[in-house]
Amino acid sequence: MADIDQHNNSEQLDKLGVDRLDDLWRRGTDFLGSEYAILGGAMTWVSERNLVSSISNAGGFGVVACGGMDTEMLAAEIAATREMTDKPFGVNLITLHPDIDNLVAVCREQNVSHVVLAGGLPSGKAIATIKDFGAKLMCFAPTVTLAKKLVRSGVDAIIIEGMEAGGHIGPVSTSVLAQEILPIVRNAPVFVAGGIGRGDVMAAYLEMGASGAQLGTRFVVAEECIAHEKFKKAFIAGKARDAIASVQIDAQFPVIPVRALKNAGTEKFMTAQQEIVSKFHAGDLNQEDGQMQIERFWGGALRRAVIDGDVETGSVMAGQSVGMVKKIEPTKGIIDELVGQAVAYLAADNT
Repeated sequence: MADIDQHNNSEQLDKLGVDRLDDLWRRGTDFLGSEYAILGGAMTWVSERNLVSSISNAGGFGVVACGGMDTEMLAAEIAATREMTDKPFGVNLITLHPDIDNLVAVCREQNVSHVVLAGGLPSGKAIATIKDFGAKLMCFAPTVTLAKKLVRSGVDAIIIEGMEAGGHIGPVSTSVLAQEILPIVRNAPVFVAGGIGRGDVMAAYLEMGASGAQLGTRFVVAEECIAHEKFKKAFIAGKARDAIASVQIDAQFPVIPVRALKNAGTEKFMTAQQEIVSKFHAGDLNQEDGQMQIERFWGGALRRAVIDGDVETGSVMAGQSVGMVKKIEPTKGIIDELVGQAVAYLAADNT
């Protein structure tokens, strides 16, 4: 009898956890049109049709990373993704892309339901165009002031991403951004990103007022992800401390920080900067040429790592949650685990 009572009690707690989770992220799921308010982070070379469709098919919300695609490539990627899922997904565009207007036009022609603008403050023209064809617009906001400004400008939802994330990062941690922004920005859904590797932490941000979460690093090791086996193995072997941010050597040669796993390439980048700075101060190199050499250093390095498996000299961009990546598994398994952890965490609140 005791075993039956314990089983029934466990089922009741699970139900309470599920109901609580549904309530907490309902604003996010309604906005995305997905079962779970879990976005896949848009990772260049990684977030393409296979991973994006698998995230959406598993109940999350996949996002195509346009990156450096041209208009034909983007149109083809959107169409191919639609062949693989009938669930909602979005498209991430870089605001500084030289052909941004035409890429937005592709999203219009393809009737994209959600557009994510990243990599800088979007222009009023881009916001108006996207709103005009009925898409829901999401943008990244590193401060409360910018978040408020974006919402006033017509942006439908905000993503706050802390420095724990992989790739290009800002200077503030996810936990601080959440404390600064979630209590203030209430008139639009806010999704939290950066360093999230478990469902219980995701649920904690929901309790703080978030409408959902975005994860990238966890999905790199999904079976459906096309990343090279060596790239995935580097993630499984990596620890939180191994995902380091690139360092700027000289203020006269600015470097936008990028978080990636430490390897021979990151060491060489430091050496290259030192050599360039020394030549500049010796009068053997002007500032413009020196800056160009620094910016070109990583050209093609991400593709070499993701596609070719060059994890020694390539750029193995990863967030600090890489230490929680344990194995290669189906996307559905990853999402089910995240949801299960969130439910268990919320159910425990009722004990």
